[in-house]
Amino acid sequence: MFKKAVEAKSQQRLSGADRKKLRRIAKERFVNATDADIDLIIPPKSEITAIKFPNRVHVYGIEGGFPMLFDVDGRGADVFPTVYALWKAPNLLPAFTLKGGEVSHFIIGGADLMFPGIRIPEEGLPSFLAGQPWSVKVPGNLAPIAVGSTNMTSAEAVKAGLRGKALLISHCYKDFLWESAEGHYVPNAGFLEDMVLDDPALDSQRDPSNYLANDHQNGVTTGQEGEFPEVANAHSEDLEKNGLPEGIISDLSGLNVEVNGSVEELNGEKEQHALSTDEVDSLLDTCLLQALHTTVKDKDLPMPGSSLWSCHVLPCRPSGITLDIKKSSHKKLSKWLQSKSSVGLISSKEDKHKKEIVLLAINRKHADYMSFRPEKRKVEPIECSSDAKASESAPQKFQLELTEIYKPSVHVNPIFTSLGLDTGRLFTAAEATDVVFSYIENANLVKPTNKAVVVLDAILCDALYKGSIKKGSAYPTEIHKKDLGFTFINRMQAHHRVTRANETVVRKGALKTVQIMTERRQGNKKVTRVWGFESFLIDAESLASELQKKCACSTTVTELPGKKGFEVLIQGGVIGELAKYLVDRYGIPKRYIEMSAYRSALQSQVDCIEIDVSRSSDGVLFALHDSLALVSLRIISKDEKEARVEISNS
Repeated sequence: MFKKAVEAKSQQRLSGADRKKLRRIAKERFVNATDADIDLIIPPKSEITAIKFPNRVHVYGIEGGFPMLFDVDGRGADVFPTVYALWKAPNLLPAFTLKGGEVSHFIIGGADLMFPGIRIPEEGLPSFLAGQPWSVKVPGNLAPIAVGSTNMTSAEAVKAGLRGKALLISHCYKDFLWESAEGHYVPNAGFLEDMVLDDPALDSQRDPSNYLANDHQNGVTTGQEGEFPEVANAHSEDLEKNGLPEGIISDLSGLNVEVNGSVEELNGEKEQHALSTDEVDSLLDTCLLQALHTTVKDKDLPMPGSSLWSCHVLPCRPSGITLDIKKSSHKKLSKWLQSKSSVGLISSKEDKHKKEIVLLAINRKHADYMSFRPEKRKVEPIECSSDAKASESAPQKFQLELTEIYKPSVHVNPIFTSLGLDTGRLFTAAEATDVVFSYIENANLVKPTNKAVVVLDAILCDALYKGSIKKGSAYPTEIHKKDLGFTFINRMQAHHRVTRANETVVRKGALKTVQIMTERRQGNKKVTRVWGFESFLIDAESLASELQKKCACSTTVTELPGKKGFEVLIQGGVIGELAKYLVDRYGIPKRYIEMSAYRSALQSQVDCIEIDVSRSSDGVLFALHDSLALVSLRIISKDEKEARVEISNS
């Protein structure tokens, strides 16, 4: 993002309200940040300046100081700390640790962080979601070197075999943003021109006998001239302080010890490198047959090739072996599955629209399948969807849970009180139904001659019908059990509970739907409006930012007139794509999404229009039809002076 120099478009000082809003956004965005961390990067009594760039990026910094935050799209949804902020508060963000200082050379060069370059802790890969801000650190150095957003979830990373991009780098040490700060600096001597190594100040506190090994592990040779002299001098001074003679130091400086991992990792790499192309092909066939026998069921078909590979074939590989399709003779997954299809083991086809091969059927009477004896070993379960759409849909960033709940009203309070229940709490529909049936059982109101009918006493009759029966009409004396629960719940106050991630909101009334509408504006341009998403805990600015990238068009957030809430305006007719995005991304059930086409004020007020067509009847009719694109016109009568047309929905 900051690889090239870009001239700033404008610069302004934030007001007190904007400064408070920025602090609030930073605290919500950086979950690990404490109030002390926020005070370090955004001091309460300091002036904050906002620098705006032509690419919509906003950079926030202390006036006369260093840039501390930057906003990718200027909407407040993608706010990241700069390396200067991370050097003040290193624990502001969770961090990926590189395998060594050599990897930092690629990060500083502008590359994204890949999973093979990350040091995985013994307890396993930490949990994270897609789009979260994370930083990058070098082992032995507390100062982060870069910041970005995660490319996938931790579960998806494990399914992919820890391959691919882990972090999309937005800003790093030595880029334009770092260099644009007046008086830019480095936090310690480990920050070099082309890479970042261990912090010598931290190494001096460790055991000197392990120090040289750590340096050589990161590619540092302390005894040669011209190679990192500052670090070499620091090493020699530390060794002299610990009582080692200069002669031993000079002898040790000639050593070049390389330690690139544990013995088990080295053995695993040698074993993998020893596999030939034929051996990889044989291993692929074995893993496929093992998966077809154990985990791939006929009910899961058709299955995308990517799901077959990541969820079934890879878990069947032997422990300690890395299975790479590129090292086989087929080179690609599609060609490998097509070869298995040509010999009759499976049936597959390539979906040209989705550009992915799909497994259609398994020939379980094939000779290879019949002769194979699967190993009886426990395969690590991996949850995968066999639906092709699930493999291509956006990651479920937000899990949504909707619950319809009810509060006892004055009508039904006596029922709850008689059972000793709190009338101030909320009940689900099932719980409320159980309450009324418990009351019936305690009062013995079931009709003896017909067990499906309940005889109403005074309390239950008032709870169900008081105030709803017209004057002069008789109250019912009994009710069928199948109608009892529905009638009882309707006499309670409707509420709903919405839960997304760690946020839960309970609101009064029924859950309102999301409204999506397409309109035609001047010049026959289409726009799509969406509102009502606040009911599902969706932020307007965040949604607008995501839709701008998803639909590749401009978006605007405006406040609804005379109503509470906001609406997002999207350029273009994207009503179908927007509804699908709300379902896939935010988990909103389809029944809570209403889509409607634009109806003009003219159409809503009149059913027919009389037009003077004495000069150009066809031109007037066509102009009217174009202006009401979703309205059909039917000529009722027409003569030389006028034409009468009827408007109706198409």
